[in-house]
Amino acid sequence: GIRLIRQDSITDFDQQIAEFREELDDAVAELNRHYDELQSVARERLGGLFDVSDYPATLIGMFAIEHDFPSVEPPNYLRQLSPELYEQECRRVQSRFDEAVELAEQAFLEELVRLVDHITERLNGDADGKPKVFRDTAVTNLTEFFERFRALNVRSNEQLDQLVGRAQQVLGGVEAQQLRESGVLRQQIATQLAGVQSSLDGLLVDRPRRNIQRRPR
Repeated sequence: GIRLIRQDSITDFDQQIAEFREELDDAVAELNRHYDELQSVARERLGGLFDVSDYPATLIGMFAIEHDFPSVEPPNYLRQLSPELYEQECRRVQSRFDEAVELAEQAFLEELVRLVDHITERLNGDADGKPKVFRDTAVTNLTEFFERFRALNVRSNEQLDQLVGRAQQVLGGVEAQQLRESGVLRQQIATQLAGVQSSLDGLLVDRPRRNIQRRPR
């Protein structure tokens, strides 16, 4: 498949894939060292159903990780042959990129909604007159989201950028244990996140292309 990647991440991505490729090669080599043993076990277990032709002579070269950086622009020769068709293809490619960016934004937005809804429900809710159980993941999941958003975001939606920044500011430096121990802090964070929730609701309403069902609070 084809995936978008930030230009400033290409070198790191290429190095990471190279490391994965080396790890795979090492794993295949290790497996191949025990390949005869595995075939013997299969022969004993399958009996008359065992067929040696089902097994390659070696596993070396049977597994690989490949990647490249294909051009997604219309070929230059098309500009000479048919300028009109070239422009049409340019618009088609741009449309596909726009759609990919929109889908990425939508995924980020839906995840932020879910995470903020969850932590707010944990902060505000009571169970038998006592605060609901508040686990570390309510905070760490949001922290991980902030890091991933900053790393992958293409900065095409200013409103979403601002909302992520607001939520990150509200939770900046706050640990789950502090929220478990301080009712005042819980209420303060819940109140601030309520403002983020309200803005998220507005942003969802402004995106009519996707039918998003908010769960009842």
